[in-house]
Amino acid sequence: MGFPGPRTSVRPSGRSWRARRLDREHPLGLRLTLASAATFLVLVPFAVLAALVVGAWPPLHGLDATVTDALHRYAVDHPAWVRVTVVWTNVFSPGPLRVAALALVGWLWSRRARRLALWVAATMAVGGLLGALLKLLVGRSRPDLLDPVARAAGFSFPSGHALNATLAAGVLLVVFLPYTRGRPTASGALWTAAVLLAVLTGLSRVALGVHWISDVLGGWLLGVAVVAATAAALRVWRVRTGRR
Repeated sequence: MGFPGPRTSVRPSGRSWRARRLDREHPLGLRLTLASAATFLVLVPFAVLAALVVGAWPPLHGLDATVTDALHRYAVDHPAWVRVTVVWTNVFSPGPLRVAALALVGWLWSRRARRLALWVAATMAVGGLLGALLKLLVGRSRPDLLDPVARAAGFSFPSGHALNATLAAGVLLVVFLPYTRGRPTASGALWTAAVLLAVLTGLSRVALGVHWISDVLGGWLLGVAVVAATAAALRVWRVRTGRR
């Protein structure tokens, strides 16, 4: 009498990502494609901008100087406006934003959203390290004004304030947008808060004369690229571990 051999099961091979890249229903379909495309499309202008900064392209330098001179003249004539801007730029500087991100990581961990907590930590850490490394590689000097209203140390490109505010805005959207489903008012308020956080924090650095406008633009672009890339990686990680 023979014994049955070991059972074997053959899983049908799934479609490749190339075949499902526009599939709205598949977890690794259209949304992952859009996230990957966004990362690439944002990194390209960032790379071009960095090259122009390193090459000291005259039109870019002229734009930087014009914007800085205009905002500096306004700041010198309006001390109260400077005080408000200083408060904003200090409250939403990289240090406090990282502390807030750490608190968010702890909250997510306590709610057993551990992958999302690790994503928040990784996004802030990767973005911060990239920004610091690029500052050293580019080595751009900050504006040197005759009558400065504020001072800052270190190199200029990209703006660390703009970068970290953009990272924080992206984290805010990824973590809390799911809670606003079916509530357009709440969703709009969240988007408004995120955009204002990134935009006003970046512009505050130019207004205080410690960054060029291209530094801030570089921080915004790099921040969006980092958030898009890490969000795409989080989606792949969740799907492959069977998580929603």
